[in-house]
Amino acid sequence: MIDHLPQLRIGPIRLDVPVVLAPLSGYTDLAYRTICRQLGAPYCATEMMLDRLVLLPGKLRRRLIHTDAQDHPVAAQIAGNDPAVMATSAAELAAAGFDVVEINMACPVRKVLARRRGGYMLKEPALAAGIIAAVADALAGQTPLTVKLRMGFDGDAGSDGFWRIVQAAFDAGAAAVCVHARTVAQRYTGRADWELLAEVKQRFGERTIIGSGDVTDAPTAMAMIRQTGVDGVAFARAAIGNPWIFEQFRDHIAGRTPRRPGLAQQRQVMQRHFDQALELYGPRRGARHMIKFGIKYSRLHPTPAKVRAAFVAARSAAQWQHVLEKFYACGDDEA
Repeated sequence: MIDHLPQLRIGPIRLDVPVVLAPLSGYTDLAYRTICRQLGAPYCATEMMLDRLVLLPGKLRRRLIHTDAQDHPVAAQIAGNDPAVMATSAAELAAAGFDVVEINMACPVRKVLARRRGGYMLKEPALAAGIIAAVADALAGQTPLTVKLRMGFDGDAGSDGFWRIVQAAFDAGAAAVCVHARTVAQRYTGRADWELLAEVKQRFGERTIIGSGDVTDAPTAMAMIRQTGVDGVAFARAAIGNPWIFEQFRDHIAGRTPRRPGLAQQRQVMQRHFDQALELYGPRRGARHMIKFGIKYSRLHPTPAKVRAAFVAARSAAQWQHVLEKFYACGDDEA
């Protein structure tokens, strides 16, 4: 058993293990959050939502902010570039029952950057600070605020803008800052800078810092905690198609060998996820939505290339179900 495991605190929220499901656009909807919770995730976040979409009535808004009684504690992540709109959006999300509101100042996607959102904020730290202050005022201390950002826009990590935004977040009363240990320009390439992540934790002492970047499994999550001193770790891309990663982390800290799910367990979870997605989106859209998940789930199959190709070719709920029945028809849970 691993000693001296930190307790992750986000405002009044106390988590029993220091790992969370990161917000992942196109993936962390209610259906997948539910699956991850059933497999040990103590805290989850929504997909990144544009602030203006939160304020527009309609089906998209209802889907984005959809949660239920089992989906807690949960953070709603928003992105935008107007302090007033961000503040109004944050207040709406708090009123909708989200436990935490998180501001995204990290997204490296080009269309997000082109609209001066997400990681673009690292180029405008004064505007970023204004957004954080406006959102904090709107939440009025009743709902915890967190901020996610990268270590710089381009060039070397640890830019002046990065440090100014982290300081502004904590000055405004943020409960935590989540740092992806790469720059925006790096996107997901190159080595994450865990040394600088350790410096962030050292500078901000008792403040809650959550780390992200190059966390691929339970052992690397624990390695990040040990090497950097962060209070918690966000499972991001490694959790897509592997919701068992939370169980595996719990196994790891308990001194057990993390167990890979056998085909029977994979099928059970995938079927449950598929059913929940169809309930959330309807048969046609739900089936399309699950194709990308099938591709990710296929990485755990003994013949991943064949299963991936079959999911790519699936075009309907019936075809997706056929892939599941063909490739996951049998298996030992100890596989």
